[in-house]
Amino acid sequence: MKTHILTLTLSFIFCLAARAELKWEQTAVELHPARGDKQAIGHFKYQNAGKTPIHFKSVHASCGCTAAQSQKDQVGPGENGEITATFNIGDRTGTQVKTVTVETDEAANQKTVLTLKAIIPQELEISPTFVFWKQGEKPDPKTITVHAGKDFSVKNIKVTSSSPDFQTKVEEAGEGQFKVDVQPKETSRLIASTLTIQSENSPKTFYATARITTAPGAPVAPAGQKAPAAPAPTAPARPPAPGGQTH
Repeated sequence: MKTHILTLTLSFIFCLAARAELKWEQTAVELHPARGDKQAIGHFKYQNAGKTPIHFKSVHASCGCTAAQSQKDQVGPGENGEITATFNIGDRTGTQVKTVTVETDEAANQKTVLTLKAIIPQELEISPTFVFWKQGEKPDPKTITVHAGKDFSVKNIKVTSSSPDFQTKVEEAGEGQFKVDVQPKETSRLIASTLTIQSENSPKTFYATARITTAPGAPVAPAGQKAPAAPAPTAPARPPAPGGQTH
């Protein structure tokens, strides 16, 4: 009986020693692409520290803007390799986080998630990106501030409204900063506009939104119809709160 137990124990220990084991140098990388870079590429290196070969079943990126590739389909005992993750930057700015899921035939750890974090220089910083007026509010202009990001030089910007119901006026405020006054022609109806913001020396496009929103308690008309007038109050109405801005 003792011999049988000893044999099973030794067999179990032998199996553990012989199992495949993929050791990753790192499972997360942070990249800082330079201005004008079209791609950010992360390298995830590994080694098979076990005694048996490891087969890769799949290498899958979290989105279409990222491609992931393995050097080989199988890695033998003691062999090294790497997974390459290529993130296509496009018009994206700021911090971007993408993942790659690697699936192998390891018994202990079949799936590993690799994380690629790319911090892309922000050419223009816009605050707020959304301005609004309540329906019936006085159509005074509201201001969006635009200023150049770190290490960027911007001498002029162009702001275009997708709707003729909103007018925009750009004023330079110095030190790479601009004030954009946005003003609706009226606030009697629900309308919205996308504001396209571009630097004169860059192909990248940024956006903000201007909108006329429904006043609290006001009836909402079906699309294409004018909203009926709200019923007259039975008591003196309190003065409306001033319109605000939000990010």
